[in-house]
Amino acid sequence: MPDAITPATTDVPDYDRLLRANLERVFNERNGSMRARALDELYGADPVMYEPANVVRGRAAISEVAGKLLEQFGPDFRFVPDGAAVGHHGFGVLRWRAGPSGGPVVVTGSDVADVVDGRIERLWVMLDPQKT
Repeated sequence: MPDAITPATTDVPDYDRLLRANLERVFNERNGSMRARALDELYGADPVMYEPANVVRGRAAISEVAGKLLEQFGPDFRFVPDGAAVGHHGFGVLRWRAGPSGGPVVVTGSDVADVVDGRIERLWVMLDPQKT
């Protein structure tokens, strides 16, 4: 019988690798075909992304949202992990910050992922309240 602390299976996703790859290869990728390739590798067949004011369905739509964000905020804008992702039972969380490279942080938040068979099926983008 497995003890209460050790997982009973070795099929535990690498939440940190997956969610960091999502930031770097999807949300920081300016080349649309490379972003599409990353989405094919990192996401399930019919993913859903929940933003605070929008629900985005499908890999192509998620790619479009990521591309528009990068265009909107300029060529130096980047998402950077803020610590390691944690997760268990198919649920992973990675905190991040974003802004121009070498500049001030513009926004912070977390990506919360439902991971099935090592791929993101659903992603919630949680934005932290703006400091005034």
